[in-house]
Amino acid sequence: MLSNIFDSHAHYNDASFREDMDSVLSSLPEKGVSGVINCGTDLDSSIISSFLSEQYEFVYFASGIHPEDCGDKTLGDLEGIKKLLQHKKCVAVGEIGLDFHWSEPSKETQLLFFEQQLKIAKEFNKPVIIHDREAHALTLEMIKKYRPVGVLHCFSGSVETMREALKLGMYIGLGGAVTFKNAKKAAEAAKAVPEDRLLLETDCPYMAPVPLRGSRNESSFIAHTAEFIAQLRNTDPQELINKCTENTKKLFFGA
Repeated sequence: MLSNIFDSHAHYNDASFREDMDSVLSSLPEKGVSGVINCGTDLDSSIISSFLSEQYEFVYFASGIHPEDCGDKTLGDLEGIKKLLQHKKCVAVGEIGLDFHWSEPSKETQLLFFEQQLKIAKEFNKPVIIHDREAHALTLEMIKKYRPVGVLHCFSGSVETMREALKLGMYIGLGGAVTFKNAKKAAEAAKAVPEDRLLLETDCPYMAPVPLRGSRNESSFIAHTAEFIAQLRNTDPQELINKCTENTKKLFFGA
């Protein structure tokens, strides 16, 4: 069994875990999981994430407003996000970013919340966890402007975009989607990303890796993702996991 898995991006506050969240989380250490960062998508989910971090020693959290959730929010919500950033187990501002797959919320609203949260990250000296869907150019532009430290989670861009992000000091997060047959760009990025800039994640309950695609994702499933990426890179899965866990600790804990 693969061990020392650190899930750098999860959503255990999701409704799909409502009935068995405690049993799922409690079982993770015996399945080889050493750490989880649960990411908020708005103020309420960030608060719930803080509660989870208090209940489970191996769980940490990020506080932020997701681009898909900013449409009905006000800048006043960011005051609550800032308060949570002072929690001892809050390790990042996230999940924040841009998502232009849908027409709502508007690009202008998304950009407003993204920029404000990039400023907050600088103010609190926290890394950022960035969601970038069909908005690669503008996301890179904002990273160049504000120069945060952080990760492009569930990376879906080209190798060229990845290299631009790396030049700006960002890390690349990859999860189960990299194992999908149509995820050509993600697979190319998985082969090309330097080993000291790669993080592993689930984005659970979403995007469970092959051979579990379609099921509810959870942190121990990272073992399948690691095996797939290790094969692409011609390396050992446990060595890959160990390095990615080291990278996660360096980014979020300065370890």
